Parts: sequence; C-alpha cells; structure tokens
Amino acid sequence: MKNLLAFAALITAAPLLAAQPVEGKWMTAEGDAVITIGDCGERLCGRITKFLVTPPQGADQRDVNNRNPKLRNRKLLGMPILTGFTEDGDEWRGEIYDPKSGKTYRSIIRRKNSATLEVKGCLGPFCQTQTWKRAR
Repeated sequence: MKNLLAFAALITAAPLLAAQPVEGKWMTAEGDAVITIGDCGERLCGRITKFLVTPPQGADQRDVNNRNPKLRNRKLLGMPILTGFTEDGDEWRGEIYDPKSGKTYRSIIRRKNSATLEVKGCLGPFCQTQTWKRAR
C-alpha cells in the first residue's frame, strides 16, 4: 500500500515539472517587435512576425549584421530568431539569434505566467535575461 501511494504521488507530481507552453505571440523586451513562437517540425521556433518600431532600413530591413555574408540579404520580417527549442523539465532550451549584433547564443525560455516569458541568452556560463510580454 505504501509503495502504491508513493507511486501515485510521483505520477501526480510529474506534470508540475513539465514546461508550461510558450507558443503564441510575444513582444520583445525593447518593445520593438512581436515574435511568434510555434512548431517548426519537431522543435519550437520563434519568428519575427511584426515590427512595432520600424527598423533603420524600413520594414524591408535585411539581416545586414549577420556574420555569414551569404545570409545578409534575408529579410528580418519572418526570420526565425528562436530555433531548435526542446522541452527540458520546466524550461525550453535552444538558440537565440540577435539580428542587431549578428550573433547566436544558447538560450533558455520559461513562461513565468500567462502574460510573461523569461528569455535568457547565454555565452558560456554568463546569461542575460529579458522579460517578454504577451502581445495582443
């Protein structure tokens, strides 16, 4: 009986460790764009789906800061900046691309509540955290 109760407690506790869904539309911390997170095959990704502040070269802004010269002509609008995200406990892990610097970082995202997403970009052991808000 004791083992059965312990097993039942373990089964009911397991969903608490699962990551909360992060799909949807999120406004970046700077308030300059909306990122839509959703399925991209077997993993999650997030694409720039709307500019809230027009980029310096207009709405047709290209990825001019990319370190790879072959990618500098792609449009920012529609481009994935969150890629390869998979669930890991109560977090999602993947990579984040910063079009302003042209750099890609290891990333961890976690939904704090229904209206807040915590987004971390990491280089080695150092991480910078941003808070993104649910876009309307």
